[in-house]
Order: sequence, then C-alpha cells, then structure tokens
Amino acid sequence: MKIHRIYAVVLRFLYLFRRSYDRMSDAFYWPTIDLLLWGLTSIYFRSYMPDASKIMLVIMSGILFWIIVWRGQYEITVNLLEDLWNENLINMFVSPLKFGEWIWAFLVIGVIKALMSFSFAMLMVFVLYKVKILFFGYYFLPIIALLLMTGWAVGFFVAGLILRYGTKVQTFAWTVVALISPFSAIYYPITILPNWAQTVAKFIPTSYVFEGAREIIIKGKISPDKLIISFILNCAYLILSLWFLRNSFNKVLNKGLVKVY
Repeated sequence: MKIHRIYAVVLRFLYLFRRSYDRMSDAFYWPTIDLLLWGLTSIYFRSYMPDASKIMLVIMSGILFWIIVWRGQYEITVNLLEDLWNENLINMFVSPLKFGEWIWAFLVIGVIKALMSFSFAMLMVFVLYKVKILFFGYYFLPIIALLLMTGWAVGFFVAGLILRYGTKVQTFAWTVVALISPFSAIYYPITILPNWAQTVAKFIPTSYVFEGAREIIIKGKISPDKLIISFILNCAYLILSLWFLRNSFNKVLNKGLVKVY
C-alpha cells in the first residue's frame, strides 16, 4: 500500500471534478434546489403550526445528512463508471496500482466531496433560513461517520454489480441508494411506516442515525444504542460489500478487464 499512488488517483478525480460541470451540479446545484423546495415547504407548514418550530430543523438536517450518504456512494459508483465510459480501467491496472489502493482512493475522494457538499449546503441553510445546524455539537462526527459508512457499503455493492454486468446496469449508480431512503426515516419517525416496512428499517443503518438526529433536536440527547446498532450493521454490510466487490473484480480479471465494457 503506497500513499503516493492513492494520492495520484485522488488527484485525478479532483482534476476531473474541477473540469466537469456535471459533477459540480451534482455537488452544489441539486442540494441547493432541494434546500429551496423543502425549506419553503417547511415555512408553509410552520405558518399553519406556529408552535412547530422544530419542523424546519428536522427537514433541513435530514436533507443535509442524506447528502453524506449520497456523496459517499456516488463517488464510488460514478468514478468507476467514468473509467468504464472512457475505457480507462485497463490503463489503471496495468500500472502498479493495487486493488486496495484503488479502494482507499474512492474512500478519500468520497470524504472530500461529502464534506464539500455538506459544508456548502450547511452554509446555504444558514443564509436562506437562518438555521444553525451546528447545535448537534460533538454528535456531528459519529453521525457523519456512520452515514459515510452506509454510503460506502451501498457504493461497493453497486460497483460489484457494475463490474459483473458492465455499463448496462449503470443506472444502479443513481437508483440503488434511493431504495433505502424510505426506510431510513429521514423526515419522519419509523413508527408511521407499515409493519413490514418497520421490520425492514431495523436492518437499515441510516434509520437509527436519523431517528437519533431527531432525538437530539427534540430532547437534546441521543440514545447510544442507536449509534452502536448502526455501527454494527454498517460494519457487517461493509465487509459483505467489499467481499462482493473483490469477488466481482477477480471474476473480471479472469475474463479480462476489456470484457467489462
């Protein structure tokens, strides 16, 4: 494992980001649109319920924290697709680059982009609505870490599917993570879901994080059990998704990287 090779891959992704309007719109434009739409909707709701001042906090924090999950998986899947679209995957692995270094580069760029989008969105929330999200305090770190882990687990799983089946399943890069959002209780408590959906939500790590975030908003504290359960689930899914990605990569190597396209 060589730091300079990881740095080289990360630097390549950063150069690509700087020169791609598509990537910039994903990082800044769409979060801004979401904040505008949901923020104005929250203000409308609040006008009918003056005592429900925490509605804005719940919705804004939900949008901000979901950005972390989205960026975590997006940087893995879309950067892999970028190499496939440009037929560059072979060039990457004829170099001394190792599989582990490639994975670490995805993780690093995911953290950088997630924090970039999150910081921008947090600034927009304050400028547009005077809402300060910093009241989460030291809970920020475990919340962000757990959400990133979920994004990585989804990203590695989808990357394994893309390696196995090629660009014909590339739509999974944008759609699979959305499947867990209804069960994540981003804007509402799990208890309003149907019984079968509540059972599914118990196996979704993000549901514990967003439920905990609402506890902080309403009660000022969070049950440690929620963070622990989310961490255990995330570790299990990360191990399984990395195993699946490695297995998919080995199958591709046996067939030849050129077959992925």
